[in-house]
Amino acid sequence: MKNKYKITALFVLALLVTSCKNEKSLQSYLVETSNKKGFYAGDFPIGSLFTPKKNASTDVLQTIKSIKKVNIVFLPVANTSTAEYNTEKETLKGIFKDNKTYKSLMSMKAKGMNIAVYYSGKSNAIDEMVAFGYGEKVGVGVARLLGNNINPEQVILMLQNVDVENEGALLQEMLGLFQVNKKL
Repeated sequence: MKNKYKITALFVLALLVTSCKNEKSLQSYLVETSNKKGFYAGDFPIGSLFTPKKNASTDVLQTIKSIKKVNIVFLPVANTSTAEYNTEKETLKGIFKDNKTYKSLMSMKAKGMNIAVYYSGKSNAIDEMVAFGYGEKVGVGVARLLGNNINPEQVILMLQNVDVENEGALLQEMLGLFQVNKKL
């Protein structure tokens, strides 16, 4: 009888230990920073960011439909100290390092920023795309596209065939936060 209690107690203890991992997820990071001082954050429906051009192909329209929403969290360097910038940068790096959920799609350096793009799902049917970027002159941030069976090649084609001048003013405003002056 005592062995039965010991085994049950060990089993419960093992469950508690394994369920209380201290790993931070991207979702918890987005939630925690959404109301944090100095951060710009938001969840945007794809229609508020991209409007297809009049002559857009059905592939472009399908790609837009496959993306449900975009989550963005950004901490501009003007709103933070060097220590806080480094803490947030390392926190995000830690989320993606050795993470089995996100696979690396690409990384690059551009205009003083380090940018890494990750995805979850199959490489030709992505459910989530994440861009993580940081630069000492700009700040640190992450943008996440959520959808169903997003095709990365079609996303690139879509970006070439959407209008951000008129109804994409929100996207232009967000690009301004990142100090990106180039019009899409």
